[in-house]
Amino acid sequence: MTTLAERLGHGPDDKLLIVNCDDLGSSASANRAIADVVDRGLATSATLMVPCPWALDGAARAKGGGIGVHLTLTCEYPAYRWRSLTGAASLHDETGYMPATIQAVWDRADLADVRAEGRAQIEQAYAWGVDVTHLDAHMGTMQLDPRYSAIFLELAAEYRLPVRMFGTRVEARFGFAARQPASDAGIVHPDRTIDIWAQPRGAFAERMARLKPGVTEVFFHPVEDGPELRGYDLKEPDIRVGDYAEMLSPGYRETIEAAGARLISFAPLRDLMRAA
Repeated sequence: MTTLAERLGHGPDDKLLIVNCDDLGSSASANRAIADVVDRGLATSATLMVPCPWALDGAARAKGGGIGVHLTLTCEYPAYRWRSLTGAASLHDETGYMPATIQAVWDRADLADVRAEGRAQIEQAYAWGVDVTHLDAHMGTMQLDPRYSAIFLELAAEYRLPVRMFGTRVEARFGFAARQPASDAGIVHPDRTIDIWAQPRGAFAERMARLKPGVTEVFFHPVEDGPELRGYDLKEPDIRVGDYAEMLSPGYRETIEAAGARLISFAPLRDLMRAA
């Protein structure tokens, strides 16, 4: 059976690595950090939170890499909030902003409103001139519930965009399959995804040492430290600062090279999907 790497023009034993930066557009500090690692060739991709106040700036700054849409239905910060593009009442909490938690979205959102908001975010990215490379989901909201996953895949098929895809362990945990339905719909996705959110320092090197042939996505959340980050993120700023430091560390590039990985973006996956 032909592997994804082979379909992309590589060998069956080649290790292809997409390094994605989540939360582009969430703040000026995130935009500067993501643009920095993209410009240095340390990341190949970023995903844009279109409803956020700094989204347009983020789209302009990170043009050196591939930009996807980080479909956003939550707003997790207590004093820094954003609203949906469509203004649908079911997508907002009692304060008039997107809910803070995934469960709150799942409990109150009308699925037709979710579908319309996803389309609006993708269309807005295109209207800003973004050459959208793929889709993923902020906080996993669109991927960790079967109702929302179905809409996520529907949007991917409609716009002919590849997606981030969680592994079989996540499928087992949440009790539904997404990988096979995606493949059945002709939606291209990496063979595996590495999530190192809140993992101890050294987790990235550990995972890279065990990197398998094929296409793997790893995602970081780099943000520049300072009063802006510390002002809006009261719970997890050190994770974001730590991701940025990890990517700038001398050992980061060496770790990728030692794993024998070749960096790519989502763009070849998108082109393959559209050619098919």
